[in-house]
Amino acid sequence: MGKVYVFDHPLIQHKLTFIRDKSTGTKEFRELVDEVATLMAFEITRDLPLQEVTIETPVETAKSNVLAGKKLGLIPILRAGLGMTDGILQLIPAAKVGHVGLYRDPETLQPVEYYVKLPSDIEERELIVIDPMLATGGSAIEAIQALKKRGAKQIRLMCLIAAPEGVEAVKEAHPDVDIYLAALDEKLNEKGYIIPGLGDAGDRLYGTK
Repeated sequence: MGKVYVFDHPLIQHKLTFIRDKSTGTKEFRELVDEVATLMAFEITRDLPLQEVTIETPVETAKSNVLAGKKLGLIPILRAGLGMTDGILQLIPAAKVGHVGLYRDPETLQPVEYYVKLPSDIEERELIVIDPMLATGGSAIEAIQALKKRGAKQIRLMCLIAAPEGVEAVKEAHPDVDIYLAALDEKLNEKGYIIPGLGDAGDRLYGTK
């Protein structure tokens, strides 16, 4: 069964408070999401494998560690996932970026795939699916399924805020996927919004209503 990690780092929690605050404007909101994504990327990459190399320092020859060449892929779910991607790339600029676009069918309320563009070697990459909000879990489940049916084998899910209902839905649908969060909130309300949450992440990132 996939594990759920909630990052309690003080800097993440501090910045998340201002992300939640409704008085935070679009520019500051976008910058804060970017910064928290970078901090979360620092935590999510903690277990990347290392290999020893020999280098010349200004003083002598030394053995030191570098990343062992594990290929990473970032997969933001359009559109809100884009708001976290640059922050992660600040830390791991060599990662390839793919995109999954979903919309909600107005009659069935189920997510429908409309756009998928991925690195050609996704079966070799460890993929991080990115979406700020994990509410019902429908979009994340569909995005992960879209990756799996195209050959992806190693997938993690990274969100700012989740509701327990969404976490359980993803764990049930994709028990092999670990979930990384900045906060696990109380519940969903009757409209499917996370409580206390931060409102609509896409609208707040891009100034739309």
